[in-house]
Amino acid sequence: MKIKIDKASCVGNARCAAVSPELFPLDEDGYIAVTEIDVPPGMEALARRGARACPERIIIVVED
Repeated sequence: MKIKIDKASCVGNARCAAVSPELFPLDEDGYIAVTEIDVPPGMEALARRGARACPERIIIVVED
């Protein structure tokens, strides 16, 4: 599973990072710091929850 993020559209709500700071790291200004994440085994549920938590819907889960 991968996560793709439209980083340019992030407005800094940080709801994804509240679900999993390991999967959704923030930069020093509080915006998502990455554009793509390979989800480690066992963290798939957290990845989906983090994506659903984003009010802008800029986080896309790509199933393998």
